[in-house]
Amino acid sequence: MISTADFITPPVDDPYWFGQIAAANSLSDVYAMGGTPILALNLVMFPSKALDLALLKEILRGGNDKVVEAGACMAGGHSVDDNEPKYGLAVTGIVHPGRIWTNAGAQPGDALVLTKPLGTGVLFNANRSGKLPYRELETLLPVISALNAKAREAALGFSVHACTDITGFGIMGHSVEMARGAGVRIELAYRSLPFHPNSLEMYRKGETTGSNRANREAVEGFWEVKRNLAGAEEELLFDPQTSGGLLLSLPESQADELVRALKSAGMEAACRIGRVVESGHPRVSID
Repeated sequence: MISTADFITPPVDDPYWFGQIAAANSLSDVYAMGGTPILALNLVMFPSKALDLALLKEILRGGNDKVVEAGACMAGGHSVDDNEPKYGLAVTGIVHPGRIWTNAGAQPGDALVLTKPLGTGVLFNANRSGKLPYRELETLLPVISALNAKAREAALGFSVHACTDITGFGIMGHSVEMARGAGVRIELAYRSLPFHPNSLEMYRKGETTGSNRANREAVEGFWEVKRNLAGAEEELLFDPQTSGGLLLSLPESQADELVRALKSAGMEAACRIGRVVESGHPRVSID
């Protein structure tokens, strides 16, 4: 049995999309452990005296639709009157005790596969600040709100040694967690990293997020850049994701086949982004 809980503030103004993205983000914790969601509870904070309750109805409809898509049951939830809308789920899932994926099992010789593009944090902020028109962001919402269920299903046919979902700590933060958990060095190939359209351009225009600095400070001493990156390019490594993809560590001999399986299942951005090597000092290097 797996139990998780997560909620977010609105990444977009559309309440239905907000509900879908928040629910997919919460359900992802179960998929990242190789599990299947079976039950969810709504976690709601909403300013009922300041905003129309019709907005809350749409948020909950979006969340419920994702839970139904996941094949789980929405069993109620909890609500609190708050000054800022927040929404997410407490999710219970199941997984065989001998087949639990953790973020601490990466082995030297493994390849790393990522299932979704990066860069959602700066795109959401750029839309709020007016630097990115909503029409540019809207085209990406189906990918952002997509469940990691198909990625998990495809990966179950392979010898996955470790897995994590890429969320608020960015690709660097979650890679460092994986490296430290297994006592290995992770080498990421920067030019192989998939980014959402406009994400680099937004950093070049001076946009950022409230988490980039904290994400950088959290991994101090555990990362290094071996190639020449511009400041905006480096910031993308710390960009916080909402409903990001899975990062999977598996034998190098199986990686290309997994990527093909992921692409066949609809994850067009799935790709190999690095490898795991033996090291006396856990760290992430960017090549």
